[in-house]
Amino acid sequence: MAESVAYDTLQEFARDGCAVIDGFLSESEVAELRHRIAGLLDEFDPSVHPTVAFETGQSTQYFFDSADKVSYFLENDKQEVNKIGHGLHIIEPLFKKVTHGDKVKRIAEQLGYRDPRVLQSMVICKQPGVGGAVPMHQDSTFLFTEPLSACGFWLALEDCTQANGCLEFIPGSHKRTAVEQRFVRTQDDKGTEMVDIDPVHYHRSQQLPKFKDCKEEEEAPTADSGKCVPIEVSAGALVLIHGQVLHKSAHNHSAGSRWIYTFHIVDGSC
Repeated sequence: MAESVAYDTLQEFARDGCAVIDGFLSESEVAELRHRIAGLLDEFDPSVHPTVAFETGQSTQYFFDSADKVSYFLENDKQEVNKIGHGLHIIEPLFKKVTHGDKVKRIAEQLGYRDPRVLQSMVICKQPGVGGAVPMHQDSTFLFTEPLSACGFWLALEDCTQANGCLEFIPGSHKRTAVEQRFVRTQDDKGTEMVDIDPVHYHRSQQLPKFKDCKEEEEAPTADSGKCVPIEVSAGALVLIHGQVLHKSAHNHSAGSRWIYTFHIVDGSC
């Protein structure tokens, strides 16, 4: 049986909507994943993979077809790779091993998932000086289930700092910010769009993740709703991201990259 997540970490996640587990990946695991990413970047061939710029809410056929493939998405107006996805957990052995490992399964169990399923996986490269910002968003807008069940697993493969565009979030926002839109395919099945939905508010007894082992605070913490808190972590750390928490990352202004591997789960019983 894999080691359980500490009570304090679960309590932090329940309260804030994000939590850090330092040292989730060993130094050797980080090195192996980084070596494979370097190989994938070397293998990128624009003649085989169209030069598609990454943007939130993409709707190209290349994007649709990437669910079970290794596909490449570029920085806007640049020839630098922004993202590799979205089927790394399916066809790349090292990423598959991490994503479906016992440690991840144990965390999903502790968070109340009965049938955890990985929907997508990706490497975000944030290349030196050009790695673009990711705007504020809620993952459940893009990975919508009824009831809501999305949870992000965000793994640092380099030290992540404010200089190179670390993750930032608004603590407690998962409790007070309803999901009011849903990312869907258009009716002609040729594109995507955001559609307005009846607001879905946080409800601890009806949604995942659940915190059955925590005495979760009923009220969200008091915080400046416009102020993000940076999550600076060392390589190997795991950040858990609640599907309703507001989060973003800034442009990489540093001379170094900021590689991370992330995947999202939902519950198949929803």
